[in-house]
Amino acid sequence: MKELELKYGCNPNQKPASISVNDGRDLPIEVLGGKPGYINFLDALNAWQLVKELKEATGLPAAASFKHVSPAGAAVGLPLSETDKAIYFVEPDAELTPIACAYIRARGADRLCSYGDWAALSDPCDAATAQYLKNEVSDGIIAPDYTPEALEILRSKKKGKYNIVKIDPTYVPAQQEHKDVFGITFQQGRNNYKIDESLLDNLVTENKDLPDGAKRDMIVALITLKYTQSNSVCYVKDGQAIGVGAGQQSRIHCTRLAGSKADNWYLRQHPKTLALRFVPGIRRPDRDNAIDVYLSDEYEDVLRDGAWQAVFQVRPEPLTAQEKKDWIATQTGVTVGSDAFFPFGDNVERARKSGVSYIVEPGGSIRDDNVIDTANRYNMVMAFTGMRLFHH
Repeated sequence: MKELELKYGCNPNQKPASISVNDGRDLPIEVLGGKPGYINFLDALNAWQLVKELKEATGLPAAASFKHVSPAGAAVGLPLSETDKAIYFVEPDAELTPIACAYIRARGADRLCSYGDWAALSDPCDAATAQYLKNEVSDGIIAPDYTPEALEILRSKKKGKYNIVKIDPTYVPAQQEHKDVFGITFQQGRNNYKIDESLLDNLVTENKDLPDGAKRDMIVALITLKYTQSNSVCYVKDGQAIGVGAGQQSRIHCTRLAGSKADNWYLRQHPKTLALRFVPGIRRPDRDNAIDVYLSDEYEDVLRDGAWQAVFQVRPEPLTAQEKKDWIATQTGVTVGSDAFFPFGDNVERARKSGVSYIVEPGGSIRDDNVIDTANRYNMVMAFTGMRLFHH
């Protein structure tokens, strides 16, 4: 198939719309279910590149959860702990294959932002992954293949309208990219810069103890950033993005946004949060929204009389500001990555408050000495890659 006609572009008034390969080759995708739209394919193709590169760099199955052309989460397929299973709402008897674990962790990084996501898998979708995805609010999925059982499960989602895309994993795009803006064509070479551990050799801090797990997390952060709308900052722990700040004009705002998401991810593991007792039959989005409000400064909106009864069996005790601060202070071993240099040490100061021990960024600021000094103050390990990762 040379061209696929779409219902419309970004908005219903933007017609006609289609996708094709600009060098005349057949499209490398096959639609197995639903009718994906313009934004769906932007998410799908960006997400596919991310998981494909993450699998190549780590050797582990990888998954991403995309919304509006940036990842809400990305992860490799490490096993789930009992706490993971609790905060990601995994059924006790659920089958957990490596690719299923990868998607569950990617989706779980920011369940609020993953609402209505596009899922991407580096490996064929199996029944275990499809079964978990079936119960989530999602717009579609892209993968190199699907088992018959997985395809049957996914085709039953949304009354048969769930978007299912199969992509040729051997497809190699042209080296030049083109984009039209206001009738003017932009052209650039593809960002084929290979991200691997060789980028992590330039350790600029006094502490140079970089364990293998931190190296893996740096790779996860960098590849996630490569497909996140800039400016962007990404916090990672145990092979999983736990906070992504995308599309901010200020670097410190990226760091704060991603850090607040990482804090929220960790607060979901607080004993008070784990002890929340929801009313039977509550919808997953309603439960996720309630947790988000409960952990926010607006917690009274869900705990006031007349409101909590619709969500909880028993009115929870609030999680106080001091309890939040004390809990977040126990977080350690987090990695933060940035798609461009940190211009000031304030980014390091903010990252430290979310348990960051490792930093990976391009370097090159006229204030690199201030950034390095700040990292040294907290005995962090920082790598300069020399590689910027802007993505638009």
